[in-house]
Amino acid sequence: MSADLFISYAWTSNEHREWVRLLASQLHQLGYVVQIDEAVDYGASLSGFMREVIDARHVLLVVDENYVDRADHKPESGVGIETKWISAVHADKPTTWLSVLWVRNPKRRLPSWLDGRDPKGFDFNARPVENNFPGATQLNEIWRWVEGLPASAVNAIPLAEMRRRAARLERMDVLRDPGQYASPSLSGKATFRHGDHRDYSIGYDEYEFKIQFSGRGQAGVYVYIDGGLKALGLITSEIFDPANVESFLRPARTAQPLVGQKVVLLNATGALCVITIDEVQAEVNDEVYTPAHVTFSWEVLGP
Repeated sequence: MSADLFISYAWTSNEHREWVRLLASQLHQLGYVVQIDEAVDYGASLSGFMREVIDARHVLLVVDENYVDRADHKPESGVGIETKWISAVHADKPTTWLSVLWVRNPKRRLPSWLDGRDPKGFDFNARPVENNFPGATQLNEIWRWVEGLPASAVNAIPLAEMRRRAARLERMDVLRDPGQYASPSLSGKATFRHGDHRDYSIGYDEYEFKIQFSGRGQAGVYVYIDGGLKALGLITSEIFDPANVESFLRPARTAQPLVGQKVVLLNATGALCVITIDEVQAEVNDEVYTPAHVTFSWEVLGP
């Protein structure tokens, strides 16, 4: 597999090598295949290092001052060998293929072979006096370069696209708004897309019931106590006395009503509510998508 990013750097010091390794690790964690020069077989020239360079999607030169000196004056060094092959293929590559990262190089010097080529560059020079240290911002700039995105996200997106994105976010915010899945009424009817939100809240204050559902085919649903209910139970009799409905309560996590059946709910204040499952719709992943939902009616007892 060819590398997404080939990193070339000088072995200036153990500290510098460790820094480059950490940079490579950060880029790897983003999901990129990163190749650094320590794994290159210089003796194989064309079949080794040259092949790594040609196949890599991008090449990043980590240029400290020592890198410049080795590239310009030490052709037999690792940096010198890399410079020879990188410069040989650079003209045949897209302008976005190679970039430079300056670190411990405050004057942002470049190897002489890059004079006049104006490569894309990332300034990772720390300025402790100014309390300025490179970090996530610069890493984001490298990501944008690798992905072929404009350097500035602010100016890169047309206004029309920004509006479309804002509309998408607004629609999702509306769908996540708990107010879309709540009714303070003590009786009523609602259709709830239980895949879009955790629970549906009915009533208020001591008469509030947070009900959680999940589907179980076209004929029924699971009803859970997990939203804060204390107990629930399937009402197994078609005719029952509301005054004695608590006899159906069970110390279980779920009830499994079918369409047309009822469930009694007990909340944390001891109030009771009876819900009726009016309709069940399983999710349909077809040309026309149908979300899973349940239509239910309710009546809070005893206020």
